[in-house]
Amino acid sequence: MTKTKTIFYCQNCGAQSPKWIGRCPACNEWNTYVEEVVQKEKKDSTPIPGSIGRSAKPTPIDAISTGNEYRIDTANQELNRVLGGGLIPGSLILLGGDPGIGKSTLMLQVALQFKKVKILYVTGEESEQQIKMRAERVGKINPNCFILTETSTQAIFQHIEQLQPDLLVIDSIQTLHTDIIDSSAGSISQIRECAAEMQRYSKLSNTPVFLIGHITKDGLLAGPKVLEHMVDTVLQFEGDRHHGYRILRCVKNRFGSTSELGIFEMTGMGLREVHNPSEILISQRDEKVSGVAIAAMLEGMRPMLIETQALVSTAAYGTPQRSTTGFDTRRLNMLLAVLEKRSGFRLGTKDVFLNIAGGIRVDDPAIDLAVISAILSSNEDLPVEHKACFAGEVGLSGEIRAVNKIEQRVAEADKLGFRWIYISAFNKKGFQPKNYQIEIIPVRKVEELFSLLFG
Repeated sequence: MTKTKTIFYCQNCGAQSPKWIGRCPACNEWNTYVEEVVQKEKKDSTPIPGSIGRSAKPTPIDAISTGNEYRIDTANQELNRVLGGGLIPGSLILLGGDPGIGKSTLMLQVALQFKKVKILYVTGEESEQQIKMRAERVGKINPNCFILTETSTQAIFQHIEQLQPDLLVIDSIQTLHTDIIDSSAGSISQIRECAAEMQRYSKLSNTPVFLIGHITKDGLLAGPKVLEHMVDTVLQFEGDRHHGYRILRCVKNRFGSTSELGIFEMTGMGLREVHNPSEILISQRDEKVSGVAIAAMLEGMRPMLIETQALVSTAAYGTPQRSTTGFDTRRLNMLLAVLEKRSGFRLGTKDVFLNIAGGIRVDDPAIDLAVISAILSSNEDLPVEHKACFAGEVGLSGEIRAVNKIEQRVAEADKLGFRWIYISAFNKKGFQPKNYQIEIIPVRKVEELFSLLFG
């Protein structure tokens, strides 16, 4: 009889310790160590499909045949874009996001949209009736999509051996448990072992596997950090629950770029793909208002135009307020300091509120020019021409710095019918303005921008 062995795991970072300690030496978090059984009596377990009779052996690298890489079309253009063109056979993909953001809806829609492909959708959180109701709400029923409500990996592999699916979806990895580990579902060791079993199955059977994962209150994927290292692709599904738009970001991708993103809109009929996000992120208004500027930003490799709204008012109390939504507050404080020190605008005693329309978060520094334009417009109470947009980074000395991929930004603004775009004068090298109908206005300093906008 094998002696039972226990070890303590940090629930935050997955570090191990032979005894309980109050503070984790790896991540410095307190009271995160829990005891788990890691060795017990061996049980008869169902072998992973495709693993019987196979053993690895050393092979010279020049003798390895790669073959022609092909990708499986998911029938979802936004998901294909994020994955790098489609699904790679044998890939393991982890999808994480906030509760209620639409992870299960997205995966169910993908499973229902596949053509002539057998899909097994394994759920440990919902019943078959709930999945059927959601499928009817989405509006598509695929007879090749099979639903299984099971949490034991041994039972799942038995059904996989009988069904032989071409795609496997697990909702979610935190609900699975294996008999090899004697601990509750959702624990560090269970998540690691279940993910390892799914990884072995995907590689041995050359079947793509989607894993839906929960996230912690800090926005990180729940479970050990090794979970993200084991999978081939990590997708982050994010968005404001009070807005209808969702962004699918690629955090890690072994088969493509991590700079792509997909945009969806949550509707009563499920998630709708947004192919032209610029048109929905810009408000359509009849009258001119102050404090609004349009930024030509870049999310990954995708150009889009987004509306920046600012409100500058006299501080009612002694300390002025600085509040942002969708923009870094520290970046806003830096831009206000540049306007105060370098350009002479007295904003130190005024409240400044900044909002990025659409409920998305922006990290592109090229939005700086639109931010200061909106702030100056609200401060002077003079509107910015609604057919003008901006693309430029503001430096600490007040200069307008060049940004990358300026041709894509200008082309997007030209396609949407804008008449002027303000860019850095240093962006004109190797750039052909004659190829576009939009008028390109180069600026060097913040003072020059102010005189061009407001005289």
